[in-house]
This record gives sequence, structure tokens and C-alpha cells, in this order.
Amino acid sequence: MRSWTWFLLRVMRLFLRWLRLCAWRGRSKPSKKLGEVWSYSRLLLRSLYFNSLTNSDVVLDSLFEPVYWLVDNLTRWFGVVFVCLVIVLTTSILIIVYSCLLPVVVSTYPMPWVVWHLCYGHWNLVMVIFHYYKATTTPPGYPPQTKCDTPSVSICKKCIVPKPPRTHHCSICNRCILKMDHHCPWLNNCVGHFNHRYFFSFCLFMTLGCVYCSISSREMFIDAYTAIENFRSVDEEPQGVVVTGVGLLVYSVLPPELVTGQSYYQTPPPPFTFKDKMFHKSVIYLWVLTSSVAIALGGLTLWHAVLITRGETSIERHINCKEAQRLKAKGKVFRNVHHFGRINNWKVLFGVEKRSHWLTRVLLPSGHAPYGDGLTWDWSPHRRDMVAI
Repeated sequence: MRSWTWFLLRVMRLFLRWLRLCAWRGRSKPSKKLGEVWSYSRLLLRSLYFNSLTNSDVVLDSLFEPVYWLVDNLTRWFGVVFVCLVIVLTTSILIIVYSCLLPVVVSTYPMPWVVWHLCYGHWNLVMVIFHYYKATTTPPGYPPQTKCDTPSVSICKKCIVPKPPRTHHCSICNRCILKMDHHCPWLNNCVGHFNHRYFFSFCLFMTLGCVYCSISSREMFIDAYTAIENFRSVDEEPQGVVVTGVGLLVYSVLPPELVTGQSYYQTPPPPFTFKDKMFHKSVIYLWVLTSSVAIALGGLTLWHAVLITRGETSIERHINCKEAQRLKAKGKVFRNVHHFGRINNWKVLFGVEKRSHWLTRVLLPSGHAPYGDGLTWDWSPHRRDMVAI
């Protein structure tokens, strides 16, 4: 009897264990299936971006790729708008100079100063217009699109063509640029080998022109600003009028005894005409715009002058800094192979081959081609034709 009881209990235990095992297997199949799907999905996802060289920089570039695409396309489409804006602002300054400043200079300044302003102002204007036109219309230079004997240091991953030294791919122009410095939206063009000189000369002469206009109109700006402020105060409490400046009417609220050497009238002041308002506001607009551009563009011009002196472009500056740090960690010194000396770097940029070219090719409009073809950079500072008298 005991043996049969023990046998039945043993069978029941085995049956319950079997049911529990079946239930566990039934629950594990969906979990196992989901685990396989999850692992396979992760494998597919990793296969889309897997790279043995993947690091944080690659991940950030991938995340910001839509932003880069948007900026490139906006810059490409708004380039024409920026060029039109430069033309409109420059034209407005010229209109104010010829209609407001120049008549005052001619009628009040001594003849030597009048000649100086006419000569320098028009020379600066010609240089600005010439170099801006050439910078916007001259192609920066492109490497050959066919596989030939062109010396190259790498292959462009986007153009799939040999990339010569100092050549970089412009994502806005969607092609490689010889000796690329940067893509300038104000030119709607890349700054490269064949128009780098035009770009720098435009920045330089535009800065000089803005400084010239700002200094020349400083006194008229002060008079115009004072006139507007006094006109506003007179509208609230008119007491008289004082004639000051160069043909500028400035209302004063001072008592007669404090106004010395000036004409004071107790009669009501003449009405502030629309022409007077436009004159004062135009002078203020000219001074504020030219001063702002002189500061901003002057800083950019100074930075590019430093780069030219070092024999670098804006892109090469970042590359050379990283390379110098990498070699410094190894105990080595970096040397820029495109640095031919401070003066020689300027000669290469401006295409100066003899001393007279500093006048004919730098201080006067000149459409000569730059040195070399932009494919090779084997210039030597000991060449006779580059240091000839």
C-alpha cells in the first residue's frame, strides 16, 4: 500500500513538473522571438552607419548634416540678394556724397583740399568698383575633371577626381576650388586662386573708402545730430534760432546772453522743411553706415592680411594649426611649404614681378592673371623674374 502511494505521488510530481516546464517554455518562446527581432534590428541599424573610424566628430557631423544642407542652400540662393544689397548700399552712399558732402566741400574748403578730395575719392571709388566686379565675375579656378597627369595629394570624395594641393571642395558651389579660401556670400562666388587678389583688394579699398567718408563727414554728422536734437526740443518749447555749422540751421533754447558770436532772432523760427530733414538724416545715415562697415570690414581685411603674410588661406589656417599640434606632440616642428617669406607671399598674391608692378598692378586697376595655374606650387623666392628691378 505504501509503495503504491509513493508511486502515485511520484507520478503526480513528475506531471506537475512537466506542466511547469511546458508553461515556462510557452512563455519563453515569445520572449525569445522578441529578443531575436531586437538583435536583428540593432544589427540592421548599426549596418547603416557602422564605420571602424567612427568617433564623436563623425556622429556630430552626421547629426548636423541637415543644418549644413540648409545653410548651403540658403547661401546659394541668397547670394544674389547679398550682391544686390552691396550695390544698393554703395549706391546710396554715393548719392549722399555727391548731393550733400561734395557741394559743401567745393564751396567751403580751400582749393588744395578740394583737389585732394576729388582725386582721392574718385580713385578709391574706381578701385572699389573694379575689384568688386572682378571678384564676383572671375571664376576662382577649378581642377581638371578628367584623370590626367595633374599632381594631386588626394581624391575628392564628392567629385571623385584628383585633388591638387591647396584644393578643397565647396559644398555651396558643389565642386572643387583651386586654393580655396572660403565661399563669400557677398560676392556670390568662391574665393580661390584666380580671384583671391580681387577679393582682398576690394576689402582693402572698401575699408579705406569707408574710413575716408567717416572722417570727412564727422563734423557734418555732429552738426546734423545736434540740429535734429535741437529741432525736437524746439518743437516742445521754441525760443529762437541759431545759425551754426556749414549752412545748417540749429534751433537753440539757450537765452540770448549765452549765445555769443551767433545770430539770435526773437521771431518764430522758419518751418523745418522736408529737405532739411532729409539732409540731416542722410548725413547721419552715411556716417553710421560707413563707420560700421569700416570697423567690421577692417577687421576682416586685417585678418586676411595676416593669413597672406603667413602664406595661408582661411581653410589652411585650421588645418595647419591641427597639424602643428599633432607634430608638436611627437616632438617635431611643423613647416608650411607654401610660405615663401612675408614679402614674397604678397608678391605671389598680387603677381608682382618687378618694382613698377607695385604701382601698375596694386595701386591701379589691373586684370593680370595671378602667378601659376593653381595646380602646382613650386615657386622659389630666388627666381630672377620675381625680384627683378
